[in-house]
Amino acid sequence: MHEGLQVSIVWIRKDFRLSDNLALHHAAKAGIVLPVFIYNDTASLKMGSVSQWWLHHSLKDLHSSLENKLQVYTGNPEEKLFELATKHNIKHVYFNSSYEPEQLAQDKFIQKSLQNAGIVCEIFHSQLLWDPAKIVTGYGTPYKVYTPFYQNGCLHADAPRFPIAKPEKLVCYNNTQNSISIDALGLLENNTWNEKLSTIWTVGEKAAQDRLKSFIAHGLEGYKENRNIPSLDGTSRLSAYLHFGQISVNQVWYAVHKASAKNIPVQDSSCYLSEIGWREFCYNLLFNFPELPHKNFNAKFDAFPWVYNEEFFTAWKQGNTGIPIVDAGMRELAQTGYMHNRVRMIVASFLIKNLGIDWRLGKDWFWECLVDADLANNSANWQWVAGSGADAAPFFRIFNPVLQGEKFDPHGLYTRKYVPELALMPDKYLYKPWMAPANILKQACVSLGKNYPAPIVELDVSRNKALAAYKSL
Repeated sequence: MHEGLQVSIVWIRKDFRLSDNLALHHAAKAGIVLPVFIYNDTASLKMGSVSQWWLHHSLKDLHSSLENKLQVYTGNPEEKLFELATKHNIKHVYFNSSYEPEQLAQDKFIQKSLQNAGIVCEIFHSQLLWDPAKIVTGYGTPYKVYTPFYQNGCLHADAPRFPIAKPEKLVCYNNTQNSISIDALGLLENNTWNEKLSTIWTVGEKAAQDRLKSFIAHGLEGYKENRNIPSLDGTSRLSAYLHFGQISVNQVWYAVHKASAKNIPVQDSSCYLSEIGWREFCYNLLFNFPELPHKNFNAKFDAFPWVYNEEFFTAWKQGNTGIPIVDAGMRELAQTGYMHNRVRMIVASFLIKNLGIDWRLGKDWFWECLVDADLANNSANWQWVAGSGADAAPFFRIFNPVLQGEKFDPHGLYTRKYVPELALMPDKYLYKPWMAPANILKQACVSLGKNYPAPIVELDVSRNKALAAYKSL
């Protein structure tokens, strides 16, 4: 059946799509495709539970799209790719690039090893709009500030490539020997998220495309203002699909440009595109500063006197801090695997600056619980809030969760949804129930310390402690 045709391995990682998949496109164009997924159980950085859930369903979706021809393995990717290529006499291996430090080093090693064995190994730039190795300052150094990175670096570079359609003809290698089932990976074993996430999220390439179309039709206009209102469906919610490559950033970029050219106000489309630019910036930082996930970008913060309080940390994780907007955000995360971006900043600021807990602990909890847990975004954004990162908000910018709630959820539509104990609390006291008179609390059926927690810290006192700690550096 395959005689005379080139057979190429396509190593699938975070590119669970047929359309605009450069590695798949080139392999399909050359002949027969052997699509392979290798679950690296030797990787030092383990996926969070929610990411494992999403990965399981991503594999199921792609396996179906490939007419059940996706080959699934576990183990060391270098060894498995070499074994497959040798066993089936395959001379071409294609895959799309990754910019996570461990994978970046691994990719270079794999490419060199395969080429030394006489196997052609091609890596395609497909995860980002711009190659971070090429977006540098006029001095040839990495950008450390977002605005010049985006305005001078990205927007003055060559335009991102246009997305390509899925292969017109895709013939997969008809040999499933030694491939294991997706279920055998055990991604859902003892995974408590499965039941609740399955009712909220639809995973896959079609779901990603549908979400993009819905956002452009109903969410892009007004985005600049609505993106900060957690009660609205005012954001694209494409982050998990982008992370797992069920849609390419190029597809999103040009779809938004196309909509902007028709009838979307430029302030809305430009604002959204700049958020994509921020994603590029996070990856630029990770690419150039691979210690970003665990080391302060600003070494000054190495001496910061963090205070770990297990009781406080547990209350934060469970959404029982007694600070309503913080609790709403943490409960949204626990129930949906997602949190509105404005609220992410609020809960992160509270953990770091009101509780004095190291940003790395918050980062790790988000890694465990988010559907869009992404090494570059998660690390850079936590450091941004902490004040220790590149182009970070200054440490003394401490979000006041009361004012944030009153400004961005003034009638409590979001907060009351996730903190139903406060459903009857009048707007005036919703974000500061500890200041409500006894008769108001009684009318709202709220008993602080009983059916809703009293604040675990005083906001003003904890704010002043944080500022004093910062001044001690």
